[in-house]
Amino acid sequence: MKVTKLFKSFIENEKSGGILLICCTVLSLLIANSNSGIAYHEFWTGPKLGHSIEFWVNDGLMTIFFLLVGLELKREIYVGELSRIKEAMLPLMGALGGMLIPAGIYLLFNAGTTEQSGMGIPMATDIAFALGVLSLLGKNVPIGLRVFLTALAVIDDLGAIVVIGLFYSSSMSWMNLGIALSIFGLLLLLNKQKVNNLLPYLIGGVTMWYFMLHSGVHATISGVLLAITIPLNNGSDKSPASVLESFLHLPVPFIILPIFALANTAIIIEGHVSDIFVHSYGIGIAMGLIIGKPLGIFLFSYISTSLGWSQLPKGIQWKSLFSVGILGGIGYTMSIFIALLAFDDKHIIDNSKLAILISSSIAAIIGLMAVHYSLKKPEKVISS
Repeated sequence: MKVTKLFKSFIENEKSGGILLICCTVLSLLIANSNSGIAYHEFWTGPKLGHSIEFWVNDGLMTIFFLLVGLELKREIYVGELSRIKEAMLPLMGALGGMLIPAGIYLLFNAGTTEQSGMGIPMATDIAFALGVLSLLGKNVPIGLRVFLTALAVIDDLGAIVVIGLFYSSSMSWMNLGIALSIFGLLLLLNKQKVNNLLPYLIGGVTMWYFMLHSGVHATISGVLLAITIPLNNGSDKSPASVLESFLHLPVPFIILPIFALANTAIIIEGHVSDIFVHSYGIGIAMGLIIGKPLGIFLFSYISTSLGWSQLPKGIQWKSLFSVGILGGIGYTMSIFIALLAFDDKHIIDNSKLAILISSSIAAIIGLMAVHYSLKKPEKVISS
């Protein structure tokens, strides 16, 4: 299987980034529940430049994260692992099942309640965390399995973006939305005119973000729209899209996502952690991530292969694919992000974050053991 240099770089960065995310999460929770907890929490939530730091992180810095996701997805569709229909169908169908089944399980517990808006929470897979955990097994993991998990998570992120755009937008300001979309159209025109200077795209992207922020559609969507407009030029390493993607591969996993983790896990834990799963939304999140994700990924992948729409990567067995599906239950970044949009009550948001962290940790531990076991070669029996 052909793996581009850019893809290998992506894998390596996401490995280290995932480990850094884990460290930042643990550190943030420890500080939040120490004697400095109240001051630490107020640092992130206190007003700065008209909004809290948490706001600037979630609506500003995360737009850059979505820009990178958009660039990665664009590359994979045009010249990467998703450019060939037969190979793209397996992670595509797996991602579809990994979104629909967890959402359905969540709704089983929460349909008709005020918390049913959280159905998008267990739909997402965190690329950095999932690859970070998978990397702990070292070179024993076949590249085909890594590519499947990466493609699955990238498609998953696209699904999360669609869900955010459709279901988690507030009351609309049509004038601001119209201006934002007009800028998007102008940037597409620059692309069509083969303008390869990044500067006008970046200026246009910042302007589009401003109007999108005030439109009612979540501002981070502007990052994905900007990625669509930046020229890829048949996947050339010197294209504006490839240059920007390469530039963002360090600051996003090593600066932006760790800051996101610190800002959004400054949670003061009150009472017993087990009390979180007394609530139907906590149960829905846990069941969706731990059970729904692997079930949906495996089931839809199996159906796709049985119908002849796709095929397993060479050297990959179904038990290995199911095991990687368990790692798909590591929601973390995207799940927390959707929880912030789904709920208004701070208590529910904090409980949801803890449910996501606990469920993602369980999925990581079980998935790690399952992948290790699935790749273990049977010992040869020596006859006497």
